[in-house]
Amino acid sequence: MRNLIYLIWRNNFFIYFILLESLCFYFIVQYNNYQKASFVNSSSFVAGKTFETTSSISSYIGLQSKNRRLAIENAELRSRLINSYMNSEITRQSVIDSVLLQQYKYSEADVISNSTNKRNNFLTLNRGSKHGVKPEMGVITDQGVVGIVQGVSKNYCSVMSILHKDSRISARIKKNGYFGSLIWEGKNATIASLKEIPAHVPIQIGDSIVTSSYSAIFPQNITIGVIKSFEQMPSKDFYKIEVLLSVDFKNLSNVYLIDNLLRLEQEELESKNAE
Repeated sequence: MRNLIYLIWRNNFFIYFILLESLCFYFIVQYNNYQKASFVNSSSFVAGKTFETTSSISSYIGLQSKNRRLAIENAELRSRLINSYMNSEITRQSVIDSVLLQQYKYSEADVISNSTNKRNNFLTLNRGSKHGVKPEMGVITDQGVVGIVQGVSKNYCSVMSILHKDSRISARIKKNGYFGSLIWEGKNATIASLKEIPAHVPIQIGDSIVTSSYSAIFPQNITIGVIKSFEQMPSKDFYKIEVLLSVDFKNLSNVYLIDNLLRLEQEELESKNAE
């Protein structure tokens, strides 16, 4: 308290000056119509700008929750798409019972870690076993395929990116249906290679590459990219095809996890056939 009194006493002339200036300003505004109108207009402008700035800041802060809600809604909508269902059509004599059985379920996740400059690249997502995540689930964005879940903990999961030496995605040329394996050769984060496409198949730059129906992880027709270049290798019966990936792996934030509800049944049957 003593220090406060000393501070006021030490600056009393300055404080008196501010009080008198404020009082003069009040009288000028209060008893002069022109100055009063100018002050009101200026006050309205300042207040409007202040509210506008505050609103912009509040909207920006709320974007994260809005994006979360939109991602959840998109995941639910993807789960309702026709390619998420399998047509289990049963024919008995002349009676056809057509039932759509859901095969794929989508859920949203955030990317909390990602690498693109290594030979073997992984992502970490903020979803784990308590959210229903399991190994071998597919991961995509609105732009296309990202990778496949490898490790799962309670709250997180790791994803083997397409940008990994062991990544193999069953892919096909959309316009003619010829399929092969998409691999990454470790040179460029935007380019992958499509293997096993016969050299007699008519293709051209810009042809769309999508997932095939031979995968137990991804639904068919999920975008992968487009043909960037191709050439027929001497004394070989297959093309060398470069695919420009549709996903920008250096700018990943929100993804979708794909759960094939019939994958185990399919793999168990296929493993018996392989015996």
